[in-house]
Amino acid sequence: MTETGRRRYDSLRRTVQAQQTRKEIARAARELFVTQGWASTTVRDVAREAGVSVPTVYSAYGNKAGLTLALADAADLAAETARYLDDLEAADDDPRRQLAVMAGYDRRLYERAGDVIQLVREAGRTEPELATAYRDGRRRADDARRQVFSGWPAGTLRVGLDVPTAIDIYAALCTIDVYVTLTDERGWTPDRVETWWTQALARELLA
Repeated sequence: MTETGRRRYDSLRRTVQAQQTRKEIARAARELFVTQGWASTTVRDVAREAGVSVPTVYSAYGNKAGLTLALADAADLAAETARYLDDLEAADDDPRRQLAVMAGYDRRLYERAGDVIQLVREAGRTEPELATAYRDGRRRADDARRQVFSGWPAGTLRVGLDVPTAIDIYAALCTIDVYVTLTDERGWTPDRVETWWTQALARELLA
């Protein structure tokens, strides 16, 4: 192999190693935030758990809040947003199917990243940046529902129900707290929660 080729692969190797380091830091942070609590976990704790130096954590994510924001971004990826949009478009003419798609997305989000959502909410009590991130996430969810509900023909919603109220009802039903109560405390499976959400949303929102 030429010297140029070796240098090129060395660069790729360093990129892969950096990505792996970021992944390991994120894994360690998520585990510690969930088990110890966000406020009780320090950057030094995260570095020790990840097997890296404290400056490496700061270099990768800026600070603890930046690391938490990165975990929140990864939570959206875990729920497969692209699949969500494709499924909504495929169910465009059927409000019941669209509600099922929306319930399925929320189930995936809470099943795969509910702990991250809870820690962002917890950390937001003391960190304005994370409080803003949590509110922004809620607002994006409301905006997505508004786009769907506003596209339905007149008469789709129950009599006397307008789009803002329909969004409020959805937000009250499909929450991380409801999901945790049913799965952790009541022993429901995620499939059962998704099915109940789909049925309850149709019953509460549709004519």
